[in-house]
Amino acid sequence: MSQTAFIANTPEFDVYRRASRERLAGLVGSLAERARDIDPKLHILAGDIDGSGTARQIEALFERFPDPQRRPPLFGVPVGVKDIIRVEGAAIRCGSLLPPVLFEGVEARCVRMLRDAGAIIFAQTATTEFAYFEPAATKNPHNPRHTPGGSSSGSAAGVAAGLFPLALGTQTAGSVIRPASFCGVVGMKPSFGAIPTEGIVHFSHSVDHVGFFCRSAASIPAVMAAFDAGGTAGGSLQRMRAGVPAGPFLGQVPSPSMQSFERTLAVLEAGGVEIVRVPCLDDIDDIAERHRDLMAAEFAREQEVMFAEYAHLYRPGTAGIIERGKAIPPRRVEEARRSCADLRAKLTELMDVHGLDLWLCPSTLGEAPQGLGSTGSPAMNVPWTHAGLPAVSLPAGKGPAGLPLGLQCIGRFGEDGRLAAATQRLETLLRAMG
Repeated sequence: MSQTAFIANTPEFDVYRRASRERLAGLVGSLAERARDIDPKLHILAGDIDGSGTARQIEALFERFPDPQRRPPLFGVPVGVKDIIRVEGAAIRCGSLLPPVLFEGVEARCVRMLRDAGAIIFAQTATTEFAYFEPAATKNPHNPRHTPGGSSSGSAAGVAAGLFPLALGTQTAGSVIRPASFCGVVGMKPSFGAIPTEGIVHFSHSVDHVGFFCRSAASIPAVMAAFDAGGTAGGSLQRMRAGVPAGPFLGQVPSPSMQSFERTLAVLEAGGVEIVRVPCLDDIDDIAERHRDLMAAEFAREQEVMFAEYAHLYRPGTAGIIERGKAIPPRRVEEARRSCADLRAKLTELMDVHGLDLWLCPSTLGEAPQGLGSTGSPAMNVPWTHAGLPAVSLPAGKGPAGLPLGLQCIGRFGEDGRLAAATQRLETLLRAMG
């Protein structure tokens, strides 16, 4: 499908794409003012906003695309970029105390692709240290006493707080889906490899994904078009059959959260979605352990040289996983890598056998935990990340404390367009929940 066809479904971004030069400058300037007001309270950004830099980007956009009818899908859309993704002319620190010179390199390919699609690189966003569990100072916009989730903390919180309409994040376990849920926004982790990872500071090459945050599922196709202009849209799903993974996997979810999830399923069933309970993921503990071993071993390898010289600058949790990763034998690492493909094949076979369009489960174990010392558990995200399947978190009501909950929607590998179409329909049904 062409970029033009994708654009028709992007009302969230139309205000930027249709703006005059002066109007766009005003819109971006207003966001910068909002960021200067809000960031000291929520600590969303990883650096200052370069007003002159955004002004130059706006001028360049209008010179490159003078005809409003031929503007690319993300023309003028301000984007936040996680602080492990390289941006030309800006230093990154990966949420760490290490010298920024260690992370210098060519701008990430995904950032260049966003620029080519017309986006304005607006701000760098806070991340947990090296995208692991040592938290950033970022607070949840819905309640500053609660975590926004991680590791893409600033990207999710920034979209939720209205600092930018689109942000890039990464996910190695649950770092897009979890903060999207906690912050009440839409988050997408595409199929493994769908968005290139060249130019990011890797945690684990075998399972690192680049993903993004926005405010509506209707915006997903326009964002994905930036990375695959010739990609195929999913079309409308007149009948939708969704699988719920029955068994030990959902047994991890506390009772109040399961009750909320069941209410969500009831809303979807009332809207015509067929729900099928499918026993699966009985070995979830083994899957999670293999995933942890794979991440730890590959991260230890990534950090080997820097850690040897700067170990004293790493926070305890990050240093701990490096030390753990060093001790994992190569045979175990290869076993874990093979299990990614094996799990993908098993889940796909189950979808075929039961005629499923997608899987549904909670995005997280519950609402955002209180306090900033932890970013929450990725337990609901690990198997789908391990298998490399595309996943989207949609806002799905609120929990007992009045904080957002999310519905995680998982599609077939490589069929990201079809998942995007399904989530647009589901989003319409979920809005009835308030």
